[in-house]
Amino acid sequence: MGGVPSSARAGGGAWPQETAEYLIGEFVGEKSFPLASDYWQKLLELPLDLRWPSYRVREACHMFVMNNGSTRHLAKILIHLAWCLQECVSASDVASPAFSKALNALFISSVFLKYVIENSKSDNFEELYLSLEETDPVPSNFSKGQNVENLIMLSALSFIANVDVSPGTYLLHQELLNFILIAMSTQLLSGPTPGPNDVHPFIDAAMAQESSLVNLVVRKLLLNYITRPQFPVDSSFSILSEGNQRGVLTRVRSAAANLMLFPFNYLANRNGEDSTSPLAEGSLNVLLITSYYHKCILVDYVKDKSHNSSPETLLKEETYFSENPFRKALQNVQDIEFDHNDIEGNAHSGPVIRLPFTSIYDTLGMCLADENSVLLLYSLLHGNSDFLAYVLVRTDVDTLLMPMLETLYNAPSRTSNHIYMVLVIFLILSQDSSFNASVHELILPNVPWYQERLLYQTSLGSLMVIILIRTVKFNLSKLRDIYLHTNCLATLANMAPHVHRLSSYAAQRLVSLFDMLSRKYNKLAEVKNNKMNTSYNDDLRGVGLPDDPSAELHIYTDFLRLVLEIINAILTYALPRNREVVYAIMHRQEIFLPFRNHPRFIEPLENIYTVLDFFNKRVDAQKADREWSVDKLLEVIINNCRSWRGEGMKMFTQLRFTYEQESHPEEFFIPYVWQLVLSHSGFTFSPSSINLFPVPVEEIYEHDVEKPVNGELKENGLQVRIPV
Repeated sequence: MGGVPSSARAGGGAWPQETAEYLIGEFVGEKSFPLASDYWQKLLELPLDLRWPSYRVREACHMFVMNNGSTRHLAKILIHLAWCLQECVSASDVASPAFSKALNALFISSVFLKYVIENSKSDNFEELYLSLEETDPVPSNFSKGQNVENLIMLSALSFIANVDVSPGTYLLHQELLNFILIAMSTQLLSGPTPGPNDVHPFIDAAMAQESSLVNLVVRKLLLNYITRPQFPVDSSFSILSEGNQRGVLTRVRSAAANLMLFPFNYLANRNGEDSTSPLAEGSLNVLLITSYYHKCILVDYVKDKSHNSSPETLLKEETYFSENPFRKALQNVQDIEFDHNDIEGNAHSGPVIRLPFTSIYDTLGMCLADENSVLLLYSLLHGNSDFLAYVLVRTDVDTLLMPMLETLYNAPSRTSNHIYMVLVIFLILSQDSSFNASVHELILPNVPWYQERLLYQTSLGSLMVIILIRTVKFNLSKLRDIYLHTNCLATLANMAPHVHRLSSYAAQRLVSLFDMLSRKYNKLAEVKNNKMNTSYNDDLRGVGLPDDPSAELHIYTDFLRLVLEIINAILTYALPRNREVVYAIMHRQEIFLPFRNHPRFIEPLENIYTVLDFFNKRVDAQKADREWSVDKLLEVIINNCRSWRGEGMKMFTQLRFTYEQESHPEEFFIPYVWQLVLSHSGFTFSPSSINLFPVPVEEIYEHDVEKPVNGELKENGLQVRIPV
């Protein structure tokens, strides 16, 4: 491979030493080229137009791994890549040779770096050999003690931060983001729990950069996501071609498709009319990976071993997570049009990023069918108090809620993690009373994706109730996951005191939810009391639920109690505005009777029966005077809602659930982010090399990441603790 003939080609043309075939062969071969050799300039300036079959690609990568330890060619091409990127930052013209050289360097280094990472056998990735040999001559602008991974990450992040995206720089930005994903994919080889012995050279180098640079990078990544620049296909790329030489665009496409079968370069399959933006997607992937990274640090300290005055001591070890500057930058993003600190006087410490929240909000609204965008929205709502406050004062909150409600509606075709993140977002928003009130004031003309029945002039709040209850029913029949129940019911409980003119369909669904859970409860009670001849099998047992039917019966007792408290809160705080809820409980009042004397349900049912008694008496008083219909019954309810004073109702502490991350959220988020990258970005990775996911590696491209089973529903509604 890469043999060198002794004479020029017949018919003229380039000498063998100037062909891509020869230069790539030398790159993977045994001969080590010094950092200052003109070989590197030839390699990076030559069009990569080889057409190798996949077996030759594997052979080249295998040979490279065998020889890299002695040649240190990976470190050297990364150094040249860093220099090219630095030159690009300084260049005023995209026609500068530095841009085409950087593209070639990115492409070659990405292919071989990915192969080395995938096939690494050591815990510290020593196969990368990210340093030069002591005997290697170096130019004056490079010192042997210089950290290669820090140099390349500094140069890459500086390019992203300082070079604007334009038709002439689009490809380089795109390939650089792809390279960063590859460099950070060392995480895939680690276990799901970050430990102090984990080594991730490139992402650790990114975390070590100055906060001012990190802020600029996060700002640019968010800008790419907002502006969603399209892949340029017009003649603006002609400036990158000279004469009959193939342009950079064609070269990169050809190299990607034919030389190395590089999985990232799917740009050739896209066109300018596509609504998606590979650059926006890549920017979001890098932003999520960097912001959810956790670096575990081990520290030693001396602790007194005894409880008396003895000087006897014991050496202890303790771990903690170092601060993540990317996550901090995302949490400190502020609105460019409004300074929250001017009003509240609680300025953020250190520099902040300013971006138009309006643009972020509108872009999220367009992209929330995408799971990665849902995770970005969660990150902003949970971590950035300014953005949460901005969302809560928007009057068009349906911009965000409608695509997520549609996601829940289509739950059978969505991953369970996708459903979870949407529900967590709803729970976070429902913690605000103004949000709960505003969703009932916003009227939707229609809901075209809801197929079960026509929904005209339905409030957004009513639709939320309908979809959340539908999600509980889907979960009960398919997923049977306790934590999904918990999230749905917690959000409904937060909304309950603020319900306003709930639609008849939503009110019916709420009462039918109690009926459905009560039937499940009764089955479990029969099992417990040995009144059924069937065993306790998977038809009754749910995911995340205990194997003991008594324990599951206790859980469903909590669910029933919570549904009763939701109904009770509506009747206690908002009965005059919710005639349809009154009608629904009157219409199905028989389902409450078996539980009237249950010790867990007595209190909320007392209030429900107070309401039933009040309206039943008034209906009975008029029965002799008229023929009854639904409309006439509603008329009686409406008339008596006006005279309702809540006499006899007992006031209970208003339920309020809050979202709180578990103590080790990284065990969920790091695998989850990489699962999204593998599922949606076109990035592939050898399944046999992946240790990050707690599921069989053969399934990673078909199933979502297994969720840690850890959560609880607090009886008095103080907080909901779930895996994320």
